[in-house]
Amino acid sequence: MSDAQLLDTQRAFDSVAGDYDGPRGNNELIQRMRANLWDAVQREVPVGSRLLDLGCGTGLDAVEFARRGYGVLATDWSPQMVERTRNRATLSGLAGRIATTHLGVQQLDRLSGEFDGIYSNFGPLNCAPDLHSVATECARLLRPGGKLLFSVIGRVCPWELAHYILRGRFRRAAVRWAREPMAVGMNRHTIWTRYYLPREFHRAFAAQFTLSSHRALGLFLPPPYLVAFYRRHPRWCERLGRLDDRLGHWPLLRDMGDHFLIVMQRR
Repeated sequence: MSDAQLLDTQRAFDSVAGDYDGPRGNNELIQRMRANLWDAVQREVPVGSRLLDLGCGTGLDAVEFARRGYGVLATDWSPQMVERTRNRATLSGLAGRIATTHLGVQQLDRLSGEFDGIYSNFGPLNCAPDLHSVATECARLLRPGGKLLFSVIGRVCPWELAHYILRGRFRRAAVRWAREPMAVGMNRHTIWTRYYLPREFHRAFAAQFTLSSHRALGLFLPPPYLVAFYRRHPRWCERLGRLDDRLGHWPLLRDMGDHFLIVMQRR
């Protein structure tokens, strides 16, 4: 991924920072997936620990973890997103538990210190130019036995395949299978992203981290851009959500979904 593509991605997120807490970045389907990561972090990392947030967005996750008793260093490649996080921390009265810095996932070599857990929600690592470099830096920053918890955009999203194939948009249906970074439009800007299967993603981390678990997010439920369908059929979608909760960790099924949640432990 080139410097120009990284700057494209930065500008795209800068352009939406002002309203990213709304439907674009936190509708009901997004919030449901977001809560999965919150609960997973609390299960895997003791309360009171120090967390590193990679791709903090507007700070919803950082503030939630600060409320739960963690200390958080929140980072993002978008300076506007970092500013939103800083303001949210202040308004919530939790600025003492949340530090912020403008830093992309490709710049982790600039950080120092030791963390008990590192998390990333909703695909910032899909925009990383070099996952192996991210893995090396995470191993340096994480204490022995510490946990990585990442929500990553997956390759196999049955809802998305059906949605676009039924509309005859076969090229769009195949976007997630590309091996090179793909251009995704947002607010008249471009985000450059790669998609992964869980085993592909873990391969970059395998030298320093063991795979603890992974599960599907948004497998039976539609992806967040189809939230209008969710709102038209709330009862049916609630049943689909229960299937996600019960079956999302099953073999084969856990390799699919709009996102997957992967947990790794430093060797």
